[in-house]
Amino acid sequence: MDISGLDAVLIAGWPGTLASLWQQAGRAGRRGEDALAVFIARDDPLDTYLAHHPEAIFGRSVEATVLDPENPHILGPHLCAAAQELPITREDLALFGESTEGQLAELVDRGLLRKRPRGWFWTSHERASDLADIRGAGGPPVQIVDTASGLLLGEIDEAAAHGTVHTGAVYLHRGATYLVDDLDLDEGVALVHAAEPPYSTWARDTTDISVRSVLREETWPSGASVCFGEVEVVRQVVGFLKRDVRTGSVLGEQSLEMPERTLQTRAVWWTLPREGEDRLRGEDVPLLGAAHAAEHAAIGLLPLLATCDRWDIGGVSTAVHADTGKLTVFVYDGYEGGAGFAERGHAAAREWLTATRAAIADCECEQGCPSCIQSPKCGTGNEPLSKSGALRLLDEVLGAGS
Repeated sequence: MDISGLDAVLIAGWPGTLASLWQQAGRAGRRGEDALAVFIARDDPLDTYLAHHPEAIFGRSVEATVLDPENPHILGPHLCAAAQELPITREDLALFGESTEGQLAELVDRGLLRKRPRGWFWTSHERASDLADIRGAGGPPVQIVDTASGLLLGEIDEAAAHGTVHTGAVYLHRGATYLVDDLDLDEGVALVHAAEPPYSTWARDTTDISVRSVLREETWPSGASVCFGEVEVVRQVVGFLKRDVRTGSVLGEQSLEMPERTLQTRAVWWTLPREGEDRLRGEDVPLLGAAHAAEHAAIGLLPLLATCDRWDIGGVSTAVHADTGKLTVFVYDGYEGGAGFAERGHAAAREWLTATRAAIADCECEQGCPSCIQSPKCGTGNEPLSKSGALRLLDEVLGAGS
């Protein structure tokens, strides 16, 4: 977009990255005259933080790109694509990382590559690039079809389809409202019809997370442990709420029988020592509500440090986790094998959690709102949450409550 006569830009809500913010602001003033860029904060923890801490915008360089080039779900298809262009030789292994040789052996076992004295060769007449999912969705997209006209309205990735176009969901498309009659995941199609119900729908899901390995761990002076490692996340949409479109009040709840989705990914998590938990209990802090609120706010603030959106990451919080035996808050990458976001969160954990606490404290609400601890994608309807508890919990983690 290059409009030489544009004098002012209004940016409604954080655009995702600092680079995007400056790119949008730079659309004004291209004639060399004075220009104006206005950032309008929305109800979001990151927007709240930036409105109270402008130095986070004006005092920082743009974000470093975050990725995990040795993620096997990324590296494998790229090795196949490279081999189709030219055979991969041993001299090429250093270009792709330390895990390349093992990944090549796996691709040979799967019949995708063939090893010869001169290197590794692509074995098929098909395009190797088709192995890479450009959406990063982990599966083929689901097509959304209007049953009345037979028209294809659009597509949605398979992961998002569970919570967006499940049977009975209200689906919005270009200002028109539809009801979902059926979601067939095997065929990859959601059948909808035009309707104007007096309610919207909100999917409810359950999430279980288990630790597969701890790759890094550090203990802070507060006694809190901050870890990074491999996890397995199992999610299942179990029902949905119907909310009045005028008041937002819950009109009813309907159960669903949806398949579980398993994600092998990477996460950052933190725990409290026993004495920290005891202090919180002694102050009647609701541990689950505190952890849940801190999780939501932390997810909202991670894009401050990593090139991601809150929809690229997920979280789980629990008063006692089976693998740690303690109150634990997880934030995980929403992509198979991990995308580097959680790793960046671990590397900058103190800055991240300090900003998270500041965003909660700066918000002027009393009990918690979408600007601090409520999440638009919470599978439990933002219950339970404790704003004051989250502040005390983060104080303990950061050492301010010791």
